[in-house]
Amino acid sequence: CVPPGADHMGRGYGLPSKMAPMTELEASLSELARRYGVATEYHDWTGRPTTVAPATLAAVLGALGVPADTEQDRAAALSTHDRRHWSRALPPTIVGRNDAETAFWVHVTHGDPAHIWVRLEDGTVRTGVRQADNFTPPFDLDGRLVGEATFVLPADLPLGYHRVHLRSGDHETSTPLIITPSWLGMPARLGARRSWGLATQLYSVRSKDSWGMGDLADLADLAVWAGARHGASFVLVNPLHAAAPTKPMEPSPYLPTSRRFTNPLYLRVEAIPEFGSLPKRGRVAKLRDDVQSRARRHDGIDRDAAWAAKRTALKLVYRVPRSAGRELAFEAYKAREGTALDDFATWCALAEKYGGDWRRWPAGFQHPASPEVAEFVDRHQRAVDFHRWLQWQLDDQLAGAQSQAVRTGMALGIMHDLAVGVHPTGADAWALQDLLALGVSAGAPPDEYNQLGQDWSQPPWRPDLLEEVGYQPFRALIEAILRHAGGVRIDHIIGLFRLWWIPQGAAPTAGTYVRYDHEAMIGIVALEAVRAGAVVVGEDLGTVEPWVRHYLHARGLLGTSILWFELDRDGHGGPLEAERWRELCLSSVTTHDLPPTPGYLAGEHVRLRHALGLLTRSAEDELADDRAEQQAWMGELRRVGLLGADADEEDVILGLYRYLGRTPSRLLALSLADAVGDRRAQNQPGTTDEYPNWRVPLTDSDGDPVLVEHILTDPRAAALAEALRVATAPQPD
Repeated sequence: CVPPGADHMGRGYGLPSKMAPMTELEASLSELARRYGVATEYHDWTGRPTTVAPATLAAVLGALGVPADTEQDRAAALSTHDRRHWSRALPPTIVGRNDAETAFWVHVTHGDPAHIWVRLEDGTVRTGVRQADNFTPPFDLDGRLVGEATFVLPADLPLGYHRVHLRSGDHETSTPLIITPSWLGMPARLGARRSWGLATQLYSVRSKDSWGMGDLADLADLAVWAGARHGASFVLVNPLHAAAPTKPMEPSPYLPTSRRFTNPLYLRVEAIPEFGSLPKRGRVAKLRDDVQSRARRHDGIDRDAAWAAKRTALKLVYRVPRSAGRELAFEAYKAREGTALDDFATWCALAEKYGGDWRRWPAGFQHPASPEVAEFVDRHQRAVDFHRWLQWQLDDQLAGAQSQAVRTGMALGIMHDLAVGVHPTGADAWALQDLLALGVSAGAPPDEYNQLGQDWSQPPWRPDLLEEVGYQPFRALIEAILRHAGGVRIDHIIGLFRLWWIPQGAAPTAGTYVRYDHEAMIGIVALEAVRAGAVVVGEDLGTVEPWVRHYLHARGLLGTSILWFELDRDGHGGPLEAERWRELCLSSVTTHDLPPTPGYLAGEHVRLRHALGLLTRSAEDELADDRAEQQAWMGELRRVGLLGADADEEDVILGLYRYLGRTPSRLLALSLADAVGDRRAQNQPGTTDEYPNWRVPLTDSDGDPVLVEHILTDPRAAALAEALRVATAPQPD
């Protein structure tokens, strides 16, 4: 599971071993890129080797704080890298597994003794650290010879966040130690059985009582229907991450202002305990009725209108005095969330005053640690506290939805979705700016379905700085998203291995990959999942190095299979037979980046991309290939007896979901859009406003709105849910 190209510090960069001949000047750039995990060559989605342009390498290295424009810059940067490494007594962070010894280097003055011990997170001190051979020559650091030793930690250290301590002479230091589970697998409460769940874009699922878009009360109702009536184990929702509280509100759940906190649009106002003591509840009812009336007149999710009304109502409820017990609970929540909550709430209050782009604020407000920001908080305490209070209410309602799901029989309950990154002008980008790479954005290279590539505009983590802080912000993020959940889907999990960085102003095709320490990132995800008793699903579609899927499988994380993409690429090229699908996997027929299955069967995904200019060849050729692939799948359904000669659209969709039941996949997902016959895509990758991405309300096959109340009695939805219940039911011996 370790890729080629791992350096002596144990970070596997996986760069190609066969590189084109390079000049002396290029060799220094290549070496500098290798040290910082920047790919100088990669294979595109067709398998063709592609060499990265020197200008791209220099720009990406610059975003890592490494000047690399000239040979002089690169020579200085290489020297700085060596000196920084040898001046460290211990690695920035040590990561190990709970079933294996963990080796790490130590730097002390050459010939001096080194004493090592471990302090566990519970305060216990562990010794038993042994020294191993290390024949690395000493390094001359400004006249001081620095020697390198290797120490090995025992294999029986408990899971958790500990510290390794070093004493040499009069000098003592320490560094974070993270011991992660070697294997995650399925939570014990699932046992060995297969399970199914409902997948939904929650904002699109309205009800008679919601405020123009789906909310957490609607989520709880969907969970009760799927779990109690049809034996579902989970409900997978879109990312519920926070958006900026300003107009226009960003519609994409995958481009949030914060991944750590939640969008208050998902609050059900009437479910807040203090609402019962509100003296003028009629005003709140009128606000809700106006939003609902607007939603009935317009075919689209209007987040701005919904938030304007809901914010007014929430302000009224916020002013209602809380009981002594509720006040204590609020104080406890604020203490638990600490500085991260304070920064987020402060950003929201500043955004309401100065706009949602912190880069355009007065200079004194552009960093959370500035005295001007502290003064702002002092002068606007109520405004800041309101945003803390909103997150407390969301924490309550998320806990309630999860509790309701589990109490009605779901083994997992809510499965949340973690976006790849955050909006460049948002709260996390402001609060965490010292850990993010500036001058680049994350995205994806061209692939079969996005042939121009994608620029997500999101500032990526700097892997070196994450390591410097012991991955603390990443740890807090994963802990938060699993706090009230039975699982998490990690969008583009490949981004925890390598991420496509695009220099500012360049096309998505002009980027390159930057490596992250996947052993640390995946290990932290697994550790937090073990503590939460949760399952982890990695969205591993697109351009993926083969060893990555093997690594995820070896660590017990589930992959993702979408039926239309499951082809026998090593054989006849047609559908991959059900019995050959992956077992450790969440499998579904479709995904939110494609039209629901009725639309896909009609070729809407090709027609839409053609209309938007996203194809690199003719629509006729794309449609012909698409029809051929669909006919191959129809042939496969007939081969296994799941489709008759006179099948209609509903028969085909039912057959496709029953086919999922023939696979060994541990988790199966039913798209709610498929369940009610919706035809329109929620998202068209590669577009922003050219298509109403993330603003499409749930409708039936005739285009009429579908409310939660309709779903609970919809025979089509019930039939598909029952098909998956039967497919995952334990089989008699």
